[in-house]
Amino acid sequence: MAKANKGKIGVSTENIFPVIKQFLYSDHEIFLRELVANAVDADQKLKALVASGEFTAEAGELKVSIELDEKKKTLSITDNGIGMTAEEVDQFINQIAFSSAGEFLEKYKDKIDSIIGHFGLGFYSAFMVSKKVTIDTLSWKDGAKAVKWSCDGSPEYEMSDSKKAERGTTVTLYLDDESAEEFGNKGKIRQLLEKYCRFMPVPVIFGKKQEWKDGKYVDTDADDVINDVEPLWTRQPADLKDEDYLKFYKALYPMQEDPMFWIHLNVDFPFHLTGILYFPKIKERMAIDKNKIQLFCNQMFVTDHVDNIVPDFLTLLHGVLDSPDIPLNVSRSYLQSDAAVKKISGYITKKVADRLEEIFKENRADLEGKWDNIKLFIEYGMLSDEKFGERAMNFALLKNTEDKFFSIDEYKQKIVNNQTDKDKKLVFLYATDKQEQYSYIKAATDKGYDVLLLDCELDSHIVNFYETKIKDSRFARVDSDAVERLIPKEERTKPELSEEDKTDLGDLFKAVLPSEYEYVVEADNLGADAAPILLTRNEFMRRYREMSALGGGMNFYGSLPESYNITVNMENPLAAKIFAEKKALALPEDKEARKGAVQEFAKGSDLVKLVTDLALLGSGLLKGEALSDFLGRCGKAFGDAYLK
Repeated sequence: MAKANKGKIGVSTENIFPVIKQFLYSDHEIFLRELVANAVDADQKLKALVASGEFTAEAGELKVSIELDEKKKTLSITDNGIGMTAEEVDQFINQIAFSSAGEFLEKYKDKIDSIIGHFGLGFYSAFMVSKKVTIDTLSWKDGAKAVKWSCDGSPEYEMSDSKKAERGTTVTLYLDDESAEEFGNKGKIRQLLEKYCRFMPVPVIFGKKQEWKDGKYVDTDADDVINDVEPLWTRQPADLKDEDYLKFYKALYPMQEDPMFWIHLNVDFPFHLTGILYFPKIKERMAIDKNKIQLFCNQMFVTDHVDNIVPDFLTLLHGVLDSPDIPLNVSRSYLQSDAAVKKISGYITKKVADRLEEIFKENRADLEGKWDNIKLFIEYGMLSDEKFGERAMNFALLKNTEDKFFSIDEYKQKIVNNQTDKDKKLVFLYATDKQEQYSYIKAATDKGYDVLLLDCELDSHIVNFYETKIKDSRFARVDSDAVERLIPKEERTKPELSEEDKTDLGDLFKAVLPSEYEYVVEADNLGADAAPILLTRNEFMRRYREMSALGGGMNFYGSLPESYNITVNMENPLAAKIFAEKKALALPEDKEARKGAVQEFAKGSDLVKLVTDLALLGSGLLKGEALSDFLGRCGKAFGDAYLK
């Protein structure tokens, strides 16, 4: 090729380069990943030729070198792989398979973040940051001549003979002024190389290693290789120790605590997938650190947003996934429906479940010790992934208020004799806070019941899940009703009151209760030793309000005012005295006048205020001025009694 050959790049429009610059600008740093990936591919292809016997000459040490000239504002990427002939440059560089740029923009306008590579634009991403790009290349083929290709960002290119004497390809970018500011310094290039090329399978060299000498850093003779060509996930698990996995985790996440355990993935059929997933400690459960799984394609970093590739609950894990079978350059909606992605997602879910069940069977104590740190993750998976939910029923643990752990089947056997109600339903009692609900827990345990501790943010959802999975069961929080009524064994006989007395009872206690809530007042026989009145929250309403607060789709319940059940224990002497005093009142026949008289009586009764304040105090609802007044009255009463 003695004479320079000029031509136009094979596109059907004049504006392909403005399209590339405009359409891909939001992700323009990716140019370096694409060019290094092409260089690595060239080296890998030469390895394949050596292995097949087609290339018999000395291959040498295959590598990729990056050089930045900050003064000239040029960036070069050099490999010693297969190189290209003039015909191959024409085929692979000069032809871009687009019918028109207009059609391209219209068809892929919603896929800005995933266009490179899929349409053969890997090399052309160089023009996002360059005013000119050159290629110097020499093919591995016998008798091949070196070729130089040059383009200034317009469809015109120039090809001529090159002086390149060594096999391989050098791509040189002449950075435009704007890009030179961002990418024209070694610090930025090193940052991008460490981000995208940290685990490339061929040594990636960026300058020389430095040492401190005579008060400054100076270059040594040793190449500065920025990548690990054999990262941990490419090695066999049998060859690795726990220390290797922990060291790799620390390299990925320097400031994180050690993970609890991990899973090494390695599958070749029906798809290719390798990787290591770590279970991190979850300290502040609602401050979950997602997007910590790094996705690679043949050891090239692609993204740390894998929410369309793995189930949502698995995005809580940390680690790496590497698969050439995941379509990386298409839209999110395509990813969600892609058959290969679904298979990979299902496989990862199965391996996570396998690992957890293995620990449950072989090292139960270890799982119990880590349960509080992984409970949120497992419950999240059970609620969001049906298959994982089914598997998790085999290894999920329940912890009671005495800090003892049980499998679901073990716990069913523990409580079946004492906690089966009159309708033959197994009743799982639970608390969410051992301190706040202490009196309710004690009342339940005094009756011989066992109480679970469900203190995770998702537990209002998980009890619904368990009720659907555990046949003939229901869950009841210990403060949702009187202990005598939590697990009814037989039909109860309630006090016989007239409709007027029932209405009076409601008006009486509502008169002294906080006005910001709604109340349902009823009379019952709970025993002389039980409290005079009991304030509880309906299990159903409370549960669905909590689910609504966590975005559980129960917005209707979340918009309703908070309500409480007030149970007046007619067998308690104090409640009986209040009712007797009410009965002794001369009440008018008019309904509104009667209501006013009952309310006036309640507000003037120290006994009514006392039993109501005690109920509010036990439920954490006595606050502010009301609490101060209550303490003042108690102090005075005790003082008067003591002085007498």
